[in-house]
Amino acid sequence: MAEITGDQRVQSEVLEGLATAVNHRRWFVELAIPYLGDNPIEIGSGLGDYVLEWAPHFDRFTATEADPDRLVALKERLADHPKIEVRQMLLPHTERGDYSAAVSYNVLEHIEDHVGALASMRDLVRPGGAVVLIVPAFQFAMGPADIATGHVRRYTKKTLGAALVEAGLTIEKMHYANALGLIGYFMATKVFRLMPKEGPMVKVYDSTVLPLTRWAEERVLPPFGQSVFAVARVPG
Repeated sequence: MAEITGDQRVQSEVLEGLATAVNHRRWFVELAIPYLGDNPIEIGSGLGDYVLEWAPHFDRFTATEADPDRLVALKERLADHPKIEVRQMLLPHTERGDYSAAVSYNVLEHIEDHVGALASMRDLVRPGGAVVLIVPAFQFAMGPADIATGHVRRYTKKTLGAALVEAGLTIEKMHYANALGLIGYFMATKVFRLMPKEGPMVKVYDSTVLPLTRWAEERVLPPFGQSVFAVARVPG
């Protein structure tokens, strides 16, 4: 069985801090919605911030988490949402399913066997369904924050595309997102060696810079970004 990488306490602290980035989360939530079908599963739901944004759009939604402590917290937080199923899941695995889509944000970079993890996501989804991903971009931005939170790698469109194809998926869409965020992340975490936790920098960026970044990137896709967004199809 695969191991959970990184300091789980640090991961939870980072998740709690990034929960305040409301505009950033809503942007990424809306990127995925057109591809999720009628019965999606999220791989690596963390504290549940994304699933709470996605779930109102669907009659059924499944949230998953690998870390046992976060799984308990996730079940408690989602206990009053009857249409959300919560279960433990650690990738890669051999389970097969009939979900309309698997969505996984900022999880694949934690998994050594990322091709096996993508194949596991593929096997959870019915033919023609989607695997929707966001992963951190560009290896040069790998720094202390990445290492502390258990990142094995960062991606380019080329390296993520190669992993998706090797996993037997067909790429439908892929682009960089949040170009200014990459510059800010690099300066904050690699130059000043800060962790991306809750604080004035996150709030100011999310409330002032992020809306302008989103507006611009919805018109012209950038040549780089803090993240890679990808949609791949399970062959029918």
